[in-house]
Amino acid sequence: MINILAIDDSLTIREMVREVLSSAGFTVTTANDGVHGVDVFQQDQYDAVITDINMPKMDGFGVIESIRGGGVNARVPILVLTTESGPALKDRARKAGATGWIVKPFEDEGLVNVIRRVTGAR
Repeated sequence: MINILAIDDSLTIREMVREVLSSAGFTVTTANDGVHGVDVFQQDQYDAVITDINMPKMDGFGVIESIRGGGVNARVPILVLTTESGPALKDRARKAGATGWIVKPFEDEGLVNVIRRVTGAR
């Protein structure tokens, strides 16, 4: 079973991601901000992480840097899911270690396909 961690301060987005990915056969755990997300990440083995950028307590860049700099599953694919689409932010995310970038609102099929691609799921 492919295990996904979705980190977003919006309950609506967390539930949409959970619904779309669960219906495609993935197991989805959610976290409501960056600090919570990093804590949850360290408690289980995830095949991919989806994170928002703009969140309270710790933003998505902090999440990416914490995961990449940590001792647990530091090479996991990390996808940024955000309303932001500026090249400077994308470049900063890539340099921090993000695997890819998805702009909200996302298309269900597109999200599922990206998760399948980065996790190797069929």
